[in-house]
Amino acid sequence: MKQSVSFTLNHQLITVDVDGDESLLTVIREYLDQTGTKYGCGLGDCGACTVIVDNELVRSCMLSIENVAEKEILTIEGLFSNGTLHPLQKAFVANGALQCGFCTPGMIMNAYGLLLRNPDPSREEIIAGMEENLCRCGSYNRIVDAIQTAALEMNQKIKS
Repeated sequence: MKQSVSFTLNHQLITVDVDGDESLLTVIREYLDQTGTKYGCGLGDCGACTVIVDNELVRSCMLSIENVAEKEILTIEGLFSNGTLHPLQKAFVANGALQCGFCTPGMIMNAYGLLLRNPDPSREEIIAGMEENLCRCGSYNRIVDAIQTAALEMNQKIKS
């Protein structure tokens, strides 16, 4: 049976008619055509489907759509603003932290959540915070470098 669920996706109020047992990932990708968030393992283990719900990291493959009613959801598409890449997106490009690109949206969203909690993490804190996101290409050192680069830029913007 279909139900209407309303939430904010990337700063825009959305209402969708869905089966209540659909995952947030399925709704984002299939109903709303926001394909940056990836389906990886379907078990919440790989991090490819990571999004931010009310400023908290969430594995969207594990969350039922009915559980996001009236919440704010941010996906990789929502980081791009006014024709400008987010500092994390720019840093991933500049540091060569993406190869095949499949894990990149989840990595960036996980890094975004990490920087929400800790705007100035050490290298060790970044490694620990990113440990649950998997990259088959092995770009881990460049990913850590990219997050450090973005944190510096974001902190400089806050100070100015």
